[in-house]
Amino acid sequence: MSGLRTLGHEASENILQAVKELLRDRSMLKTEANAVTVLDGTQEGAYQWVTINYLLRNLGKPYSDTVGVVDLGGGSVQMAYAISEEDAATAPKPLEGEDSYVREMYLKGRKYFLYVHSYLHYGLLAARAEILKVSEDSNNPCIVAGYDGTYKYGGDGFKAAAVQSGASLNECRRLTVNALKVNDTLCTHMKCTFGGVWNGGRGGGQKNMFVASFFFDRAAEAGFVDPKQPVATVRPIDFEKAAKKACSMKMDEGKSKFPRVEEDNFPYLCMDLVYQYTLLVDGFGLEPSQTITLVKKVKYGEHAVEAAWPLGSAIEAVSSP
Repeated sequence: MSGLRTLGHEASENILQAVKELLRDRSMLKTEANAVTVLDGTQEGAYQWVTINYLLRNLGKPYSDTVGVVDLGGGSVQMAYAISEEDAATAPKPLEGEDSYVREMYLKGRKYFLYVHSYLHYGLLAARAEILKVSEDSNNPCIVAGYDGTYKYGGDGFKAAAVQSGASLNECRRLTVNALKVNDTLCTHMKCTFGGVWNGGRGGGQKNMFVASFFFDRAAEAGFVDPKQPVATVRPIDFEKAAKKACSMKMDEGKSKFPRVEEDNFPYLCMDLVYQYTLLVDGFGLEPSQTITLVKKVKYGEHAVEAAWPLGSAIEAVSSP
């Protein structure tokens, strides 16, 4: 199971135990004792990569003909893309307790070296808390003008109040870069994304990027992609353009300027869009004008299939030698 990684150990174990008991008492399925677990973040990222490349019919092709994937959830964000065997051989060794940067996967008769990393606490909802922490108990330039409240996440509350002059895209960017820890002094490898994490070398497997989950949702709500279409081609700068509009509005203007956005998200819309732009450009090193693909579903034959990790898990299970 995913989505439990940000909970404490006791809370997540209680939920898992309840699921195990439900399967034992109410289901005809035969399950092993370890069949219900919290899905590791790197597993989720790898399975998402498999799902999308399978639906695009890329599996079995050279690694440079596959697409890279960024999956922005609520609690974490995953990046995964195929790299060369040479780059895999030079990958930094993980510290004790850390996941390896590279997974070997056998798919459609070909061996892939998959760079994958999961950034816990940097999913969209968790990142709000991280950005609010930077401003501590002060008013925050990412909060839309006219809002004064508390953001609740992970059992904690964070002051979420606009500055008197309203939100500021530039000041919000500064706080967001700080929250992401985009700092070369943290990087002990040749190249890093953010927080001192190796970036995988940025080879051919990253030249075409598919981004999913909250990226698609916020883009649709902000009005620069059609929510009825399963995929859309955009650029990171489109998130910045939408952020300028969101950061300049007042709370009472939200419904007229962004009719698709849920009311609870209005105070954080400037923050969310700035974060998504900053994550792509400063965090993952994409060019602001680089073309990327937002994906909700992928057309496969006559069907549009959800671009989610469970399909990738099943494919990997039946493909392993």
